[in-house]
Amino acid sequence: MFRSTLMGIALCALLAPVAVGQTVDEIIAKNIEAHGGMEKMKSVKTMRMTGKMMMGPGMEAPFSMSAKRPKMSRVEFTFQGMTGIQAYDGKNGWMVMPFMGKKDPEAMPEEQSKMMDDQADIDGPLVDWKEKGSKVELLGKEQVEGADVWKVKITKKDTTVTTVFIDAESFLEIKTEGKRKLRGTEFEGETLFGDYKEVDGMMMAHSMESGPKGSPQRQKMVFDKIEVNLALADSLFLMPAGTKPAETAAAPPDSGKKAEKAGKTADKAPGDKKK
Repeated sequence: MFRSTLMGIALCALLAPVAVGQTVDEIIAKNIEAHGGMEKMKSVKTMRMTGKMMMGPGMEAPFSMSAKRPKMSRVEFTFQGMTGIQAYDGKNGWMVMPFMGKKDPEAMPEEQSKMMDDQADIDGPLVDWKEKGSKVELLGKEQVEGADVWKVKITKKDTTVTTVFIDAESFLEIKTEGKRKLRGTEFEGETLFGDYKEVDGMMMAHSMESGPKGSPQRQKMVFDKIEVNLALADSLFLMPAGTKPAETAAAPPDSGKKAEKAGKTADKAPGDKKK
């Protein structure tokens, strides 16, 4: 998918007359078709992705990401022999972070729960964007790592803005950018998608790299297996009885740099699971 810069410039010149006629609706329609089509995407009721996270030199964490319609998700990852959980039951987010000294279920802060709500959307932000109350805008065309891409700006109902970079040849996403507020601090991040493979007739990314925009520091996730329409009980996502409220949970002790890094990695676990 990625081409040399010189070839990208040449193609951009050749396709210039075509580019003028493209509309944002046409680009989104081609993106959905590239993933397998609306009917195929809507047929997915559950999904589970398993693989590993690379969090630094010599630091890998096995993980799984599960999702179920309408909007439930759960992420589990193992680090230093302990398993962390982040889950969303459609209304509330909760987590278990034993390597941060938190062995009991605890409610997520509101801003983190909102992030989980976005990640729980199996289809991604471009599917049914009108019904979701979003606005889309075509920002034009540019190059990302030598590939010509369309830039589509999505403004969600809550005013959150995400920019999706869609490959002009394959019409699959290769990058997203957006601003998030975490622990009271706003940061601008980006996620790169790659290694697209067919899963049950749909094209899905099997690698993702996330981090602050423009920074070489990235968290890479590699998906070894993606399964769709498997049996996932609602109880997997529901907040356990007796979960501690976020505001009354004990502050995490100093567990060392590795544990702190694992906690920050968990906060930034990416979504858009279809891509």
